[in-house]
Amino acid sequence: MNDPSAPLALTAHLAQVSSISFGGFPTVLPDVRNFVVTTHGWMTDQDFANIFAIAQSIPGPNMILMMSFVGWKVWGFPGAVASAFATFGPSCTIYFASYRLWDRFRDARWQQIARLGLVPVIMGLVIASGMVMARAADTSWPAVAVTTAAASIALATRLSPMWMLLLGGALGGLGLL
Repeated sequence: MNDPSAPLALTAHLAQVSSISFGGFPTVLPDVRNFVVTTHGWMTDQDFANIFAIAQSIPGPNMILMMSFVGWKVWGFPGAVASAFATFGPSCTIYFASYRLWDRFRDARWQQIARLGLVPVIMGLVIASGMVMARAADTSWPAVAVTTAAASIALATRLSPMWMLLLGGALGGLGLL
């Protein structure tokens, strides 16, 4: 990266979206993609989709790993470390600071209402993230067909998503996607 402000901009943006990521970091993934692909051009849609796929296939905290890969692309190892901390630091701080208050009022009526109200919001944000990632990854008609088939199977059956991931990986590995 030639721009010396790029690492700072990425770290600040990840810290900001981390602090508002209700339902986990995947809910702000469309914003992160827009920031690194559209706004700054640090990577392509295909790069972003590949990093997402790699992070999903590795055991562990996948969104922290993904943002570490994004940081690595922008600024190398220091960017990976800064991005990882920016991804989990603010949200963990907010969580630990607010947990005592939330737990203290666990029997309050407003808490149940708040939880029930957040469910559709989080569901919508996760669906939007899935749509953004599908649009970024689907660069050909066969890829669109595989994504549509996988979504249909996931919605219509109780088949483990692992089988669809394995099949998609095999098709991609064979060069069929």
